[in-house]
Amino acid sequence: MTATLVLEDGTTLSGQAFGAAADVVFELVFNTSMTGYQEILTDPSYRGQGVLFTVAHIGNVGINLEDDESAAPQASAAVVRALSPAVSSWRASSTLSDWLAGHGVPGIHGVDTRALTRKLRDGGTQKAALSTCGTPPEQLLAMARDWPGLDGRDMVKEVTCAAQYPWLGDGGDRWVGGSAKRRPGGQVRVVAYDFGIKRNILRHLASCGGRVIVVPGATPAEQVLALDPDGVFLSNGPGDPAGLPYAVTAVKQLLASGLPVLGICLGHQLIGRALGARTLRLKFGHHGGNHPVQHLGSGRVLITAQNHNYCVAAEDLDLEKVEITYLSLNDGSLEGLRLKDKPVRSVQFHPEAAPGPHDAHDLFGAFFTDIRAARHG
Repeated sequence: MTATLVLEDGTTLSGQAFGAAADVVFELVFNTSMTGYQEILTDPSYRGQGVLFTVAHIGNVGINLEDDESAAPQASAAVVRALSPAVSSWRASSTLSDWLAGHGVPGIHGVDTRALTRKLRDGGTQKAALSTCGTPPEQLLAMARDWPGLDGRDMVKEVTCAAQYPWLGDGGDRWVGGSAKRRPGGQVRVVAYDFGIKRNILRHLASCGGRVIVVPGATPAEQVLALDPDGVFLSNGPGDPAGLPYAVTAVKQLLASGLPVLGICLGHQLIGRALGARTLRLKFGHHGGNHPVQHLGSGRVLITAQNHNYCVAAEDLDLEKVEITYLSLNDGSLEGLRLKDKPVRSVQFHPEAAPGPHDAHDLFGAFFTDIRAARHG
């Protein structure tokens, strides 16, 4: 069937439909990763967005049962140049099209993704509407223009867990409670806020020796502190941090507690807002697995995975209390910070990757170094 994609500026493209028969409205962003479309589409940070893949061929390895970063596709739509007609992987359990159809997510292929990417890069992110069931372009244009967008909205409530739970790990191991100073094998208790947390983050926290308790994004700080954590993790997630005043309040209280805290992506932005900084919308965001950032202390350059539309305004930070640790080499935006007087650090990029390079994996180890130093301090 024919699919139609309309941007809010009136740009209209026709292609072939795949996935579900549906009409959807979203913010269109481009992702420059060469691999990992399953992890990308299941990343909760893409809630409310349609993903335009810059790599030409998508779907060639199908969908498997192991690579999901959440329970289902989170992106609103997929826009690709060429959808593979065949699946060539022994791990595959379904095709990309069938998988998306089963979850109600539409896609369009056979469009000029290079031209679309250049449009978004030059003019900025746009709202868009996609139909895979015959809705006329003029109606799609009205849908895109009438949609309120993501600015100021609380998107976390759409992706966070419903209740607290222990991360059991891929092996199903269970945590046994105990005091913060008496945990088996030197393991530490980490409470992880689920603002849209990716599974690979939980795997990394567990692999560093953490017994992880995951809590909903709206959990008050008092409830987290009552769990007697050794450290607190603030996860990635979708949307605008300005729409999460309750989370900023909780983060302020957690920072005041003196506990070690690590924030990634949205968690980093919430720390920035808790420190009094603004968060600003980037022109077209950072989405992909090839973004260079520089560690200012060492000069080392990391190639990182990124997925965000907003950034912390570095000029708003009090540099007597805050050390800027990483900057983007693409646009100079803030990519990391650390408090000088407390064991708090955060990064805008994704050290867990999935998909992406592994250059920044040791940031999880640094978090656990902070935890163990605090426990023995």
